[in-house]
Amino acid sequence: MKIYPDKLEANLARQTAPVYLLHGDEPYQLMQLGDQLREHARANGFDERQVLIANEEADWSAFREAADSMSLFAEKRIIELRLPTGKPGRTGGEVLKQYCANPASDVLLIITSAKLDRGGSSSAWFKAIDKVGVTIAVWPIEAAKLQRWLSNKLAGVGLRATNEAVLLITERVEGNMLAAAQEVERLALLYPKGELTAEQVLEAVADSARYSIGDLVQSALAGQSARAVRVVRGLRDEAVAPVLILWALSQEIRSGARAAEACEQGVGVDAALKGAGVWQSRAAPLKTALARHNAASWLHMLGATTQLDRLVKGHATGDVWDTFESLVVKLCGTSQTVSPIDQAVLG
Repeated sequence: MKIYPDKLEANLARQTAPVYLLHGDEPYQLMQLGDQLREHARANGFDERQVLIANEEADWSAFREAADSMSLFAEKRIIELRLPTGKPGRTGGEVLKQYCANPASDVLLIITSAKLDRGGSSSAWFKAIDKVGVTIAVWPIEAAKLQRWLSNKLAGVGLRATNEAVLLITERVEGNMLAAAQEVERLALLYPKGELTAEQVLEAVADSARYSIGDLVQSALAGQSARAVRVVRGLRDEAVAPVLILWALSQEIRSGARAAEACEQGVGVDAALKGAGVWQSRAAPLKTALARHNAASWLHMLGATTQLDRLVKGHATGDVWDTFESLVVKLCGTSQTVSPIDQAVLG
């Protein structure tokens, strides 16, 4: 049975399934759902707990032994199985299928997984869990919902936040719910109960946004220049290796160049992207960028990645991070005549 995160409490009030699978890439919600399941389990006599971590290379015999063994200290047990990659592998998938065919009556199995791709959510092991237990997909919260969530969270600690204060916190944490929850706790310690203003938030809230290379690629392809530059600077401040950023940008730009050349030869956009080896999950963002750039523009940016490669390896002079900013601004823009300044910066 597939349910939404906010329906778990009602589901638990009706029954306790033998298996729960929580999967997604929003750690705060995963943590909250796990806490909810553990609290429910303890209230129903599941007093013993064992945590196992598995991946494609894991020896699944440890899980088999845990599931098959008798409890030493309690009649009911919780087994928490962590899947960091979301891929149990062939052996793990078979083990999970076998377990779900005959789940232990004295065990509550809670599986926490990374976000599942289409193959994972349509796999035989996932279907086996869904048939006998409950699966819950967790997604990053939308900005509007995050604002309501923040308002309620602040109200829960006695702070009546103005709209401006809530908007400011939302902007600064950029969807990071764990950071948002931590900021609520900190604000509750800093200020007395009552109204919370934007000025107070500015004084107290740290910039808790945490950026990834994927954030940079998505922002640049979407044409969000201000955010893309902010992400570049965030990656610089967090000492992310430039070679990794360059690899990710080069991959997208190379694919864009191939697809754009095919489009200018009369090939349809979807076919051009497929011909360039672009996976379906990456097609939509790249298609957005293709609408802004012609083949010449893509080739110019591809040349810029070569210059960046020289900078990263120390074979050319210049500031790597300034050059990254110039490149992503170009990627965020449109096909235009390159100015002498751009030419000097991008190479």
